[in-house]
Amino acid sequence: MILRADGVPLYNFGAVVDDVEMGITLVARGDDHIVNTPRQILMYQALGYPVPTFAHLPMILGADKQRLSKRHGAVSVLQYRDDGYLPGALVNYLVRLGWSHGDQEIFSLQELIEKFDWEHVGDTAGVFNPEKLLWLNQQWIKATPVPELARHVAPLLAQRGVQVDSERLARVLPPIVERAKTLVDMAEQARTFFEKGVRFDEAAAKKNLTPDTRPLLVEARDLVARRIGEGPHALEQAFRELATQRGLGLGKLAQPVRVAVTGTTVSPPLFETLVLLGRDEALARIDAALARTGG
Repeated sequence: MILRADGVPLYNFGAVVDDVEMGITLVARGDDHIVNTPRQILMYQALGYPVPTFAHLPMILGADKQRLSKRHGAVSVLQYRDDGYLPGALVNYLVRLGWSHGDQEIFSLQELIEKFDWEHVGDTAGVFNPEKLLWLNQQWIKATPVPELARHVAPLLAQRGVQVDSERLARVLPPIVERAKTLVDMAEQARTFFEKGVRFDEAAAKKNLTPDTRPLLVEARDLVARRIGEGPHALEQAFRELATQRGLGLGKLAQPVRVAVTGTTVSPPLFETLVLLGRDEALARIDAALARTGG
């Protein structure tokens, strides 16, 4: 029997005919198809066609050791693109789920092409680990040239209603790279450099922009006004000297300023951020923060 009642060919027969028509010489598929392979080999032989080489790859399981499905999260490649994963990072991760090359974890696409072999494909299912993928994506972001990152980040900023010019984006991205785990992270951190004013995280503002921090913000504003033109290193040294004079750690002085100019406690390095914002925008944001503190 090679046809169903509705006239549609059975899978095993249809697969063999398709492969013959396309001249397929290597069939690589999940190990859930092992039961089909002997039947298809018999069909190739019965039809008088060369039998291709068959390779069976381990399945990908969720953390619960069940077959990967929607309940485990994103199952569409396009979803990972929208979530800010680099294509190379996703390919790198998926290849390493079922194959190894010593202890090496990070591979460029060219390295995967050069080093992949069937001898080191695993015979047990791989368990999909979102945290490991996120870590790998971060390593890829760090290793990717800034112009290429900019090409990925610019559309994400456009989706958020932020129009950018490539030259400024190329200056903004380097301080962001070290901390960003996804391209979406980069877009969210980069947008502050292209907008006027700040969108405050209210919890961060409530904790850091208070009557108690107001005197520090006033002194920090004066430092920024006088020293920002000297660059981030000189500005950081000036902040350290002020903190020492006040008997404070640098964080006690810097954190209210960070919230003032970025709206949150997590941001690119503060002094690079201030310089990239420019004197007028940085001072305007500190002034807006001072207005929230009263006094």
